[in-house]
Amino acid sequence: MISGRRDLPFRALALALPLAGILIGGAPTAVSGQRDLEEIVEAARTAWLRHDYDELLASSDTVRLQLPRIGRQQGVPPAHAARVLREYLGSAEEISFELRQILSASEDHRYAQLERRFVVRRTTDERVELVFLGFRRVEGRWRLREVRVTS
Repeated sequence: MISGRRDLPFRALALALPLAGILIGGAPTAVSGQRDLEEIVEAARTAWLRHDYDELLASSDTVRLQLPRIGRQQGVPPAHAARVLREYLGSAEEISFELRQILSASEDHRYAQLERRFVVRRTTDERVELVFLGFRRVEGRWRLREVRVTS
């Protein structure tokens, strides 16, 4: 076991690596013990599967979107975000939408990473996307602030 001053470089490295990953755009670190957030993520997952975008975005004041073929939209109102999601997801038949992990970017900022399996209507080719739902703790409540989809 390392003790005393000799473990200082190891502690510094253990603290610096997750921060470095976030700063250079890497994946945030995994988080455990997020019971209330897990319930909110489950409600968001259910709304997504029903294509109920108004419910998905009900707690949002503004939303950042990043979707394939549509691009990035910064800080749009929930009604606008719902229209964009309807356009992007409207022709899909969901097969599954499963939570993979909850990631932490900071104390008040978490991402739920989900795997989406779907087919476009009138086709049989199954497609897979990763979806990141970004949540911020505002006034003690987690609010959906970002939807990012990657192919």
